Amino acid sequence: MPEPVSLVLTVLNEGDTVGTLMDSVLAQTRPPDEVVVVDGGSTDHTVAALRAYEGRLPLRVFVEPGANISRGRNRAIAEARHELIAVTDAGVRLDARWLERLIAPFEAPYPPDFVSGFFLPDPHTPFEVALAATTLPAREEMGRGRFMPSSRSVAFRRYVWEHVGGYPEWADFSEDVLFDLAVQARGFRIAYAPDAVVYFRPRPTLRAFARQYRHYALGDGQGLLWPRRHAIRYGTYLGLVPALALMARRRPALAGFLWALGAAAMFYTPYKRLWRMRSLLRPHERLLAALLVPIIRVTGDVAKMWGYPQGLPHGWRHRERVRAYVRGRGGARP
Repeated sequence: MPEPVSLVLTVLNEGDTVGTLMDSVLAQTRPPDEVVVVDGGSTDHTVAALRAYEGRLPLRVFVEPGANISRGRNRAIAEARHELIAVTDAGVRLDARWLERLIAPFEAPYPPDFVSGFFLPDPHTPFEVALAATTLPAREEMGRGRFMPSSRSVAFRRYVWEHVGGYPEWADFSEDVLFDLAVQARGFRIAYAPDAVVYFRPRPTLRAFARQYRHYALGDGQGLLWPRRHAIRYGTYLGLVPALALMARRRPALAGFLWALGAAAMFYTPYKRLWRMRSLLRPHERLLAALLVPIIRVTGDVAKMWGYPQGLPHGWRHRERVRAYVRGRGGARP
């Protein structure tokens, strides 16, 4: 008998998309033994759309108005009946073999404690293709120190969640990154399952993307994450770029060389990804997507520079609690 697994997620105002997710759960080659969903107080028809699946899935729905993502996940895991927990997110669809592949490492002779699946974009427009190429890791980048598991596609033993102290309910954004860091700090065994894939649609507009990245950076500030990375970004845009502009007047050749070097460093990886995604675009759309990459990159950097200082006051006020969680000192939930 295979070990039973609980699939958990939290939703908020996903009435138009939750059906796609539930249909993909129904299509799993290895169905979950239960599905636990926490709704954070949706004001649309999300709950009704979920309850329509109660006769077709072993589904339990809990409504907790005001719950953020971390609180929703923690409540769902606390309500789950099984020790093996799989986590996904709203707004995605699951590959038919997602759960089968995600939990397969737990059945190996030396099983891990935590398994990271992967996520792939499901772009509908040239802008969304360019956005995916600019911001999302390719599958071959997984497990090389540049990839942090996303709670769109992870599984773990319940004791991992208990020892870490759950998802950090004090963080409104970047909660899965904080959870990942806490898992790593406590020395749990992590395995990667790159073929356990969920698909999600990137943000459809530049404004929606900027808002998303502002939120991510705000979460970084709340969690005191990546200070060196953010400092480099501020130094580049507020110091290096103006300095190169001034240099261009006196030493244009050197300034041009440095501009080219900086552009290569910023855009090599996005363009490499875009080249691999070229089959998704018509020939004339490929040029548009290529032109969009720098705009998207700069917009994302500016959005992060906007959001990061907004989260820092919260992170600094609670720095001991944040550091204890992220660095693995103590297992109590903050």
